[in-house]
Amino acid sequence: MGSFSDVGVQRLAKELDAGQQPRLYNAPAGLGRIGLMLHRWTTRRTLLQLDDAQLRDVGLSWEQAREEGRKPFWRG
Repeated sequence: MGSFSDVGVQRLAKELDAGQQPRLYNAPAGLGRIGLMLHRWTTRRTLLQLDDAQLRDVGLSWEQAREEGRKPFWRG
């Protein structure tokens, strides 16, 4: 999946299904394999710490954030 973040890819599919204009969120450029895994671990852990208002701001439900946040960092 290249450098797309996991949440971005999931949102892209849902936005396309809903006929909305997609918004992509990429991992920082130039990350190697270890850097990408660290980025995933950090962002997924952060997702689990967001409150309801913050999740609404990024357009995710608590269930979506929990599903993404509980994935192992090595899975894309």
